Amino acid sequence: MFRRFASTSAWTLPPSIRQILSSGQESASNIHVHGWVKSVRRQKNVTFAVINDGSCASGLQAVLNNNLSGTLQGLTNGASVRMTGSLVASRGLGQAKELQVESLDVLGECNPEIYPVQKQALTVEYLRDHAHLRPRTDNGASVLRLRNSLLRALHGFFERHDFCYTHTPILTSSDCEGAGETFRVTPSSGSPAYHSSEEVQPESGATDPHSEFFSKPAYLTVSSQLHLEALASSLGRVYTLSPCFRAERSQTSRHLAEFWMLEAEMAWTREVGDVCGLVEACVKDALGAGTEERALLVKGVAGYEERLKGLETASRPEPWTRITYTQAVAELEKYHASLETRSHPFRFKPKWGRGLQSEHEKWLSEELVKGPVFVTDYPSSLKPFYMRTNDDEQTVACFDLLVPHVGELVGGSLREERLDALKNRMSAHGLDLEGEDYGWYADLRRFGSAPHGGFGMGFERLVSWVSGIENVRECIAMPRWAKRMLL
Repeated sequence: MFRRFASTSAWTLPPSIRQILSSGQESASNIHVHGWVKSVRRQKNVTFAVINDGSCASGLQAVLNNNLSGTLQGLTNGASVRMTGSLVASRGLGQAKELQVESLDVLGECNPEIYPVQKQALTVEYLRDHAHLRPRTDNGASVLRLRNSLLRALHGFFERHDFCYTHTPILTSSDCEGAGETFRVTPSSGSPAYHSSEEVQPESGATDPHSEFFSKPAYLTVSSQLHLEALASSLGRVYTLSPCFRAERSQTSRHLAEFWMLEAEMAWTREVGDVCGLVEACVKDALGAGTEERALLVKGVAGYEERLKGLETASRPEPWTRITYTQAVAELEKYHASLETRSHPFRFKPKWGRGLQSEHEKWLSEELVKGPVFVTDYPSSLKPFYMRTNDDEQTVACFDLLVPHVGELVGGSLREERLDALKNRMSAHGLDLEGEDYGWYADLRRFGSAPHGGFGMGFERLVSWVSGIENVRECIAMPRWAKRMLL
């Protein structure tokens, strides 16, 4: 009565081009390959085409006899094709193997007269305008594969150290950072949430709780940290890699309105240096990922030879430099004063109690330390309410990891686990610890509070650092920033 299906245990997909090229086979027959045409070179008796299915940086050269069939006319840049033939050792230079094509099917034609992504060099701005086709370029595809390689490395690191990967909310009722740079979320219809007709309707001018879908304002998350703290209070070690949203107007090369952030929290840690150690080990582990993609991306990047040496040095076992905020400001002030009569090395004059500007961060990592540097113990007035107050009661147990050419890559801290101290900090920030929005956060301190800490790392900034790509808008598939959202 019922049809029996074959067991799925032996099920597999056809090999990708990456798998074919790395298989080690000298030759093979009846190979089926799908991909998009990257280039075509026609000669009198034979046509050479390079096809790529996106699985690797290098494509597969296909050799087609011009007497094959009439379908050769549709073999143009950008067309999607299916080829069947034999894999043989290549007779030409530039590739070890090639496909001797026996049959060709053009699955999707591409008119070369109007195809927006041609072989010639295309500007960054042009490709941003064609974000849906940007991955068709070598660099665009390599960035996405590099993201994948880094993601695998990071997941592997946390798996080895027994962290539990968790999913945290995208919709929240609070602003974790307290900066007010949130996106408000409302139903697209603009209609209030449904409510019973028996409920008493508010008088004219009164606030209707049903006008909000969740009965209170909702926002896109700026950070998963507070929710991760709740999970760490049960699971001990947790992490996530999720999208975050910040409605900031900044147009710098380091900012996006929608970006991805790796965040981790761990219980039972009492020293900010322990969190720094976790970050250093995590990032060093990721620096070895995606070597093939990075080799392609660095072509033509000015000064990348020096940057590559810097990455190699950063990967070594020697620990990264750690200095306090006070020490960092002293070095910045000394450098600024030494040249002040002749020129102003910094646009913003460094001073204790002020935030470090991008120019300060880059000088500390590129000039003073010449490598990654942890800056710890910032003034409490500069940092959010959740960071643990130091014994001096002026600074908090926190850090920023600064790296060359990027600036701040990671921010982290010990979290304030003492209920009374947390109340004082939140009161100073105008937040109600006993209210609906943060009452649960207080419960974490009331019921089995544990010392804990964690960090957040901008994923696009990590891609920028390891690839040499200057702008994070090129480090994500579909960038969003103020006044700009395509797709």
